[in-house]
Amino acid sequence: MSDSAFSFTTVYLNNKGFPAGRRHTLRPMSRILLWSAAVFVMVVLAVGATSAQFARSSTSPALVAARSQAVSAGGAFAGTDANDPAPQRMIPRPSPEPSPTPPPRPPAAVAAPAPARPAPPPAIVIGSTQQALINQDRAASGLGPLTWNGCLLTVANSNAARMAAQGAISHTNGPNVDLTCGLGRQAGENVGYWSAGVNDGQINTMFMNSPGHRANILGPYHYVATAWVVASNGYGYMAVEFS
Repeated sequence: MSDSAFSFTTVYLNNKGFPAGRRHTLRPMSRILLWSAAVFVMVVLAVGATSAQFARSSTSPALVAARSQAVSAGGAFAGTDANDPAPQRMIPRPSPEPSPTPPPRPPAAVAAPAPARPAPPPAIVIGSTQQALINQDRAASGLGPLTWNGCLLTVANSNAARMAAQGAISHTNGPNVDLTCGLGRQAGENVGYWSAGVNDGQINTMFMNSPGHRANILGPYHYVATAWVVASNGYGYMAVEFS
């Protein structure tokens, strides 16, 4: 380009800006070019500032959205971090080890039932003098006493009355009737008389001196009943029932 296209005036600055001397101005074409360049630079700067501002404003919401998404993805688990390179990664918590199952307890020992105690022997009831003498005879032989029984007494009274009416001693069905009292499977009977009326000592001595009568007195019985009935002639008739 020739010097006529761009003509500049040399200007020397002093302490107060331009010198007070003559100032040359640029030609119109040069002035237009300078204005155009200035406008272009200003537009470029304005566009750059606007782009930077837009970039900053659009980056912040993206970061917030990513952080919010990361927290939402974590939910109540609380195992994610917004700065984690993989925000969707779950960090599992260690599960507690199950406690060991205790071994079953051995069954409690069942106590053996106490053996049944044998039924106590019946209380001894003394109903007559003859019965007391019979128990003395048994005790002398190491045997247990016999207790009084009302059912056997009924049988004894019936047999003593029968003999007194007949005027003689005899056995009819005494032992069979004794069994109907339900006191055992064995029964026996002793009968006798004393001409002077009631005499328990003499009749007991006579019974103990007779083998058959003695066997009944010392027999395997538990109950006894005795009865006297005096006949019109004064004889005393006795019946003794065992079971």
